[in-house]
Amino acid sequence: MKKNRGQFSIICALLFCYSSLQAQDQYELNTGWQCANIAKVTDKGEALSNPTHTLTGWMPATVPGTVLTTLLNNKEVPDPFYGMNNEKIPDIFHTGNDHYTYWFVKDFDEAQPAADGQVWLHFRGVNYSSDIFLNGKKVNGETHHGMFLRQTYNITSLLAKDGHNRLAVIIYPAPFAGNPNGGQGGDGTIAKNVAHQYTAGWDWIQPIRDRNTGIWDKVTIEKTGVVNVKNPHVITLVPGVRKPQGVQAPATIQVAAELENTSGEAVSGTLKYSLDGKTAVSQKVTLAPHATTTVKLPDYTLQKPRLWWPNGYGPQAMYKLQLQFVTAANTISDKEDVEVGVREIQTSWNAVTGSRQVAVNGQKIFIKGGNWIISDAMLRFSKARYDAEVRFHRDMNLNLIRIWGGALTERPEFYEACDKYGMLVFQDFWFSGDCNGRWVDPMKKEDQATRRKYPDDHGLAIRSVADQVKMIRNYASLALYCGGNEIVPPADILKAMKDSILPSLDGTRYFFDYSNSDSMSHNTLGGNGDGPYGIQSLATFWSHRTFPFNSEIGSVGVGDYASLERFIPKENMIPPVYNGSKKPMTEDSVWHYHKYIGYDEYIDPYGKAKDAKDFTNKAQLVNYDQYRGLMEGFSAHMWEWYTGVIIWKTQNPWTAMRGQMYDYYLDPNACLYGLHNGSEPLHAMYNPIDGIVMVANNTFTAYNNLQLEVQTVDMNGRSEMLREIPVEIKATTTKKFAALKDDIDAKRKGQGTFLRLRLLDARKKVVSENFYWLPDEKGNYSGLQQMAAANVQVTAKRAAKDSITVTLSNPANGPVAFFNRVAVVDAKTKERILPAFYNDNYVSVMPGEKKTVTISYPTANSNVAIELYGWNVKEQYLSVQ
Repeated sequence: MKKNRGQFSIICALLFCYSSLQAQDQYELNTGWQCANIAKVTDKGEALSNPTHTLTGWMPATVPGTVLTTLLNNKEVPDPFYGMNNEKIPDIFHTGNDHYTYWFVKDFDEAQPAADGQVWLHFRGVNYSSDIFLNGKKVNGETHHGMFLRQTYNITSLLAKDGHNRLAVIIYPAPFAGNPNGGQGGDGTIAKNVAHQYTAGWDWIQPIRDRNTGIWDKVTIEKTGVVNVKNPHVITLVPGVRKPQGVQAPATIQVAAELENTSGEAVSGTLKYSLDGKTAVSQKVTLAPHATTTVKLPDYTLQKPRLWWPNGYGPQAMYKLQLQFVTAANTISDKEDVEVGVREIQTSWNAVTGSRQVAVNGQKIFIKGGNWIISDAMLRFSKARYDAEVRFHRDMNLNLIRIWGGALTERPEFYEACDKYGMLVFQDFWFSGDCNGRWVDPMKKEDQATRRKYPDDHGLAIRSVADQVKMIRNYASLALYCGGNEIVPPADILKAMKDSILPSLDGTRYFFDYSNSDSMSHNTLGGNGDGPYGIQSLATFWSHRTFPFNSEIGSVGVGDYASLERFIPKENMIPPVYNGSKKPMTEDSVWHYHKYIGYDEYIDPYGKAKDAKDFTNKAQLVNYDQYRGLMEGFSAHMWEWYTGVIIWKTQNPWTAMRGQMYDYYLDPNACLYGLHNGSEPLHAMYNPIDGIVMVANNTFTAYNNLQLEVQTVDMNGRSEMLREIPVEIKATTTKKFAALKDDIDAKRKGQGTFLRLRLLDARKKVVSENFYWLPDEKGNYSGLQQMAAANVQVTAKRAAKDSITVTLSNPANGPVAFFNRVAVVDAKTKERILPAFYNDNYVSVMPGEKKTVTISYPTANSNVAIELYGWNVKEQYLSVQ
């Protein structure tokens, strides 16, 4: 009997392990799909989903992906991002929806579960409507509609006995494709759907021909026990005013979840969770048969918490929380894993600026943000791409990303990257004033009043908002919700958001009715409440008081020549010509198609562009100056005029030539490094209007033992120290130190001058360096145009498998080695390795000094070289030692 009891115990242990393993088994259906246009398919879904049914003439499908992505991957259409290729692809508005209506089929193995096991099919995003069939049976009772609304089906009873299953899904495009007539969102009717709007075209993108029809997000199979844990909700409360350093006072963790009992009997068990492997809270519950119950666990007091902070203010500590439902038989029925950042986000009204002020863990944060459209216009998302793009924003020294309302609720992988890199997120919902009727617009099909009622199905929009809130609410980075871009949603949708959905499903983030509402930024200037868009005189950023929390400002961002070569044919590499303020700019048709925005009179002060390469090199000087100046001007007036600024925009999901700090291919331009400089947390800067040198301290630390050096350098490399100033500055403030306009103007008279500001700590270590190039008294960079070559010496050494240090040494008694671009390239092809990350770039080196640029790139490629070129430094390639 003892022997039998021992065997029984072993069997029970094995069954417990098996149950636990089964409960955590989840996988993605992302390979082996096939598809066919409905015109080529005569069979119905019941037949197509029979595993024995033969598929003839079907082509490989990309899932997740869109129909257009599949066509591109099968070489059925040309790359729409290159040249004018997009014009060669039929547009759904002209072809009709059937042209892009496709069946998708996937065979997969999954056995029928034993005992009370359950198998679930999840679709995280389909655009736009779908009918789903599995093994000859229809899965969804009614056709699913809506781009954002997730789908979950219990397919346990539909699985094949032999474990060989076939899934067949028909995807119908959105009912309103919209006429891509050149307007913002085309004729506006695309907003009648519950879907994104940019695909009908905008002033930064051409129309996406299939409007992103397809199974555009992940399809997964999940296996659980009798009870399914769904939509966990984690709230962290951090009372008081905290600092990143030191032992923290306790924080409170609140956890809830939906528990779905799939059986016809009541089920008892325990809902519990652990933090970093240590059990925190558990509670016994009994669940009614065939019911879904929301269970809120008791509050947990977390001692000595590691806090999450925005970029620039502190570390991004994260906890691993695992939530489990354990049955009375002591088996894990299901579990959910959540990454938790312990922090609390507050907002308040700043009466001085007249705008909303954001705080994290009790500390006010000056918002330095960027507007984000979407990672890829054809929805080709990946965790690696999200990580790279958000990392670029971290490297710009920004602390917030706003998700523009004409796109989508960003994916969990995006939010994971924002948690990792400390980027707060301002999440718009899918409404935009351009389509939804804020303005009279002759490009629109219907009048304002009609457009303000879009979308057609308000109930679907409300359900979609609720579902998406559940999807993203646990991310520490999610800071603010917004009803729409430059307009409120229809009244009933807005009411549901404010009065029902957000209070019941989240309740921890501030909600703006729309992106430039007075509750965000009180508009005393008139106009739209955001902008302007386009190059501005640097003096404007410093002297013109604009909207106190500007949700959109800025726009230039042409990449360098290597960037343009990726999508502009050689014969179209023709630089634009500025014909004066009263005449239109002359630009190549492909540049125009890719939404070039004028650099106008801002290139000529550097000398008229000789060719496209010369134009793009000079554009980088403008790029750097514009975005450094923008952020410095706003920082100079923080808490006085402004509580934040959000740049329009920091990235492009398409090969556009405006509003980007890096191109579609993830190659940074000088905008990124101008922002990197102007946004640094502790920053010395020069006001070009009154000649005052200042320091912006955007940290929680006061400094009282710094020294500010103010130095000019002429075009021959001769330097003069104008002032050495002791610096004492409080936390989160800006302080003026000296007015040097007369001295500096005298230095720049004739040829212009370089101005270097350096902050040094008590050990003479440089903690901030800022290098300006100032024009002559006529506003021209005449000295730069005549600079002698710098004989810079360059070495490149491998610091690690995926890291290189490049050191630029400029000999004494020569000119400044000015504005040097460093890039890591393939040693054979000389093509840049992308993405790559630089601690700084477009760097200038004083005579007799050296500067080191550190490069990291996510590849084990050892056959690399370094590309270097500068304003007065010859283009060269160097091997890596």
